[in-house]
Amino acid sequence: MRFKVILASVKTDIVDTVVDAGKKAGATGATIIPARGTGIREAKTFFGLSLEAQTDIIMFLIEEHLVDTILDAVGTAGRFDKPGTGIAFVLPVERVIGLESQIEKFKKEVRDQYL
Repeated sequence: MRFKVILASVKTDIVDTVVDAGKKAGATGATIIPARGTGIREAKTFFGLSLEAQTDIIMFLIEEHLVDTILDAVGTAGRFDKPGTGIAFVLPVERVIGLESQIEKFKKEVRDQYL
């Protein structure tokens, strides 16, 4: 099996919506990592303190045949077509351990799609 990771940076108030969309599209779970970032626009300041909006990174580790479906669902749920709402990208995964509880589901999905 080949795995990919989708990383999506989103505002904290829509994390649940994006995770639910990813799971509905076939992801078996997600990891949420608190983060902060900077973009093309300058962050607002108040008496010299930055007022950056908190963001979260959502990480979906998935079998590669689900990438397009889940990425599309995440982008739609996160409204990534609008500026400043978030970004998502896909990276290859070289090796994975610790997925024993999910491997049978992945195998069934691959068999159902390709056979």
